[in-house]
Amino acid sequence: MQAFLSKFNKVKKLNSSADQDLKKQILAGVTSFFAISYIIIVNPMILKDAGIPFNLSIFATIMISVVGCLIMALWGKAPIILTPGMGVNAFFTYTLVVSMKFSWQTAIAVSLVSSLLYLVIAFSSLSDILARSIPPVLKTGITVGIGMFLVELGLEKAGLIVAGHNGSLLALGSLRSPATLLAVFGLVLTIILFLLKVPGDFIIGIAVTSIVGFFCHIQGQATSVQLSQISQWGKIFNQGDFHNIGQVQFWLAVFSMTMILVFESMGLLESIMPDKSRFKAGFQSSALTCFLSGIFGTSPTVAAAESAAGIESGGKNGIVALVASGLFAASLFLVGFLKYVPQVAIAPVIIITGATMMQNLRFINLQDFSDWFPAFLIIVLIPLTGSIATGLSFGFVSYPLAKVVVRQAHKVTPTMWIISGMFLLNLICTAFIG
Repeated sequence: MQAFLSKFNKVKKLNSSADQDLKKQILAGVTSFFAISYIIIVNPMILKDAGIPFNLSIFATIMISVVGCLIMALWGKAPIILTPGMGVNAFFTYTLVVSMKFSWQTAIAVSLVSSLLYLVIAFSSLSDILARSIPPVLKTGITVGIGMFLVELGLEKAGLIVAGHNGSLLALGSLRSPATLLAVFGLVLTIILFLLKVPGDFIIGIAVTSIVGFFCHIQGQATSVQLSQISQWGKIFNQGDFHNIGQVQFWLAVFSMTMILVFESMGLLESIMPDKSRFKAGFQSSALTCFLSGIFGTSPTVAAAESAAGIESGGKNGIVALVASGLFAASLFLVGFLKYVPQVAIAPVIIITGATMMQNLRFINLQDFSDWFPAFLIIVLIPLTGSIATGLSFGFVSYPLAKVVVRQAHKVTPTMWIISGMFLLNLICTAFIG
């Protein structure tokens, strides 16, 4: 009898632990969704400048996020959110369409070809070779750089920093602004909950700040999109135009976009994925979703840096992505309610998440300047340029050069030399086509 009770208690304890972990994964999924939910409105706003209808772009953004997160949940089994990427959508709109004068349909074709190359790399041994060839110091630099980028993004959403004036790059926002004061309130509340390790700290912070914002008449951005308009989605679905595929400009654009997609996703997955053994499956999930994004009628998807918010909340498996997928699907019906979650309520979560990622700076040997300087370039250029790809380019190009100067060329693998050369070529191509 005693043995039976002992066994029963053990099973009960295991079930209780499993239930607690499930709740933690669900909360992490909700946290990640709210951290990235702004993409539902912001991505269509950017693609509108490329000529893609705003309301239809909202459907494309939501649907590819639903499918992408579902693929990540079932195949990648990782707590990573896949949505159209910030930075990539700007390249799509302002470089391919505005600067190069491509139609948005041609830009979709560029995305499809680039994504196809991404798929080949992801589903071959090339992905393993590339991942192994990146020095640990650069991987750490990517983590810290993305963290700093998130901090900058969060401070901007909070209104604590604004575009500079009188020659300065940035300036302090107005502390008299009700929205900024609400963000400060949310940051203080959320950091207290975080330091006390209160379960659901981020969600509680978002919820309480949103409620206070409601009573203070501070809301998010409303949209007039209606679900009935989804019947018009076919106007942008599978509209890639390949008539310019024989032009040099088309292939220069393909090369630059492929570099952005492959190394931005690889760098982000390597830096924030809690279970490194799931890297290849996560990378493949990202590549497949990226290809589908062109068919769905939107700019390429990437692994969202905001996934780190859910991971910091305890997210560690595909349940996080599955929950986010469900919430994206629900947003088709509830997109109007996003106005009740202001950006200043999300900002504290993004700031704290970025700060935790920046703690990895302690793993870089600052005494070895040939290690530190390439990592430094990644860390500062990602937030300052708003482009993960730009930071990677300068860091990866400078690393082998620094090692040659200090007579440590033997530490640079042949593959790393090739990657460095490709990044240099990408910088040249980007300057040329821009």
